[in-house]
Amino acid sequence: MTYSLQLYTLRTAIGEDLPGTIKRVAGLGYTAVEPYNFVATADELAEALSANDLTAPSGHAPLLRADQDEIFEAARKLGIGTVIDPHVERSHWTSAEDIKATADALNAAAKKGAEYGIRVGYHNHEFELEERIDGTSGLEVLAHYLDPEVVLEVDTYWAAVGGEDPAELLRRLGDRVRFVHIKDGPLTKNDKEQVAVGSGKMRVWDVLDAVPGLEAAVVELDDFDGDIFTAVADSLAYLNEGKK
Repeated sequence: MTYSLQLYTLRTAIGEDLPGTIKRVAGLGYTAVEPYNFVATADELAEALSANDLTAPSGHAPLLRADQDEIFEAARKLGIGTVIDPHVERSHWTSAEDIKATADALNAAAKKGAEYGIRVGYHNHEFELEERIDGTSGLEVLAHYLDPEVVLEVDTYWAAVGGEDPAELLRRLGDRVRFVHIKDGPLTKNDKEQVAVGSGKMRVWDVLDAVPGLEAAVVELDDFDGDIFTAVADSLAYLNEGKK
């Protein structure tokens, strides 16, 4: 399993100096990253990743709201094997019919992605777990309607905020889950309260132990009051220490 970094965490630094930020990420010890909205920066990002021996096993892009061919072309340029849609609005999670429509759209995107040799996935926030359809979380209803080729990237922090035990959720979803987001904090909806992995209330190792076939665990801080590079470095150090 690879430890990766969601580049959204460093969006301010990337906006100021993309090549320098990528070089700094590699210097912290990361070997993989997860780009976001990467179409516009694909050429510059590809060059920076190559120069610093970084891979991008997965990436976030608005597959259901943007030009899919453009996204898959950029993903192929970056070596991204799985393109993950990061957000479908809460209003689409209140009925089984709406969730099935999202699943149908992801299934169609996966067929197009396959033409490029790229897999498709979906990433949750808290509301997909808060919304219930006959007692079942919206995310699990989605999984029921997804074709086997479509994978999930479970954001374990937002799953906990949404009222789930993330490890139990992961065990129920099984090998549908190929990636997870690892983040930490007090398990509130205030993303500014998030902290370096290992410094909050998340049972990080329970989560990682629940998915034996995980391809990558992706560190992310949605926001942070402090030096973000220190938090990113401390997160990787905690994960590497626990792996020994």
